[in-house]
Amino acid sequence: MVKKAVCLISGGLDSCVTSFIAKEQGYEIYAISFNYGQLHKKEIDSSNKIVQAVGVEDRIILDVDFQKFGKPSLFKTSSDSIQDHDLKDIGKEIPSTYVPARNTVFLSLALAYAESIDADAIFIGVNAVDYSGYPDCRPEYIQAYQKMANLATKKGVEGRSIKIEAPLLQLTKSEIIKTGLKLNAPLADTWSCYRGKELACGRCDSCVLRLKGFKDVGAEDPIQYEYYPDWYTS
Repeated sequence: MVKKAVCLISGGLDSCVTSFIAKEQGYEIYAISFNYGQLHKKEIDSSNKIVQAVGVEDRIILDVDFQKFGKPSLFKTSSDSIQDHDLKDIGKEIPSTYVPARNTVFLSLALAYAESIDADAIFIGVNAVDYSGYPDCRPEYIQAYQKMANLATKKGVEGRSIKIEAPLLQLTKSEIIKTGLKLNAPLADTWSCYRGKELACGRCDSCVLRLKGFKDVGAEDPIQYEYYPDWYTS
């Protein structure tokens, strides 16, 4: 019997690796991506490449306008600038790029999609080790969402729960990159930068964590940056 999984594919490094893990585990992949007002809409272009590389049975792109719920610096409508942090300070507090309830909304839509196709699992690339400090990327959040999904769906009530899979949850960024390289995931096609420029900025939290991961692996990041921290090039 073929196993089905809905993969949240944003276009970032983590969601790319997660989708290839799902593929390696034998799942038939159904992809879902979101336009939600983010500055870095370039990640949608990246998600298109990832979807093609991993091979999917179906793919949905949804427009969800989070800009109506506050003005995080991640949005093009925000008057605030994205804050840059030193590597040692990343994750110590919830940053200005936090989007209220983003993963809860995304997972809920993925859950509806998953139940409609009788999927067995949802794969999401959240990480609670090398991360920006978002509350909806923590293990306790995934555990709580799993309990809710079991209670809120027909499949769950009938004892056929849709499993929320977060295989990167406890991995460092370097471990994620190693996994991606092992699975031949197209890391060169991913986009992690919070800013929507032609090149990755090399300064935002996401760029810094990604560069540190490649540095720790001893591999060169295949995408181009407009700036490289001294510790990366030394």
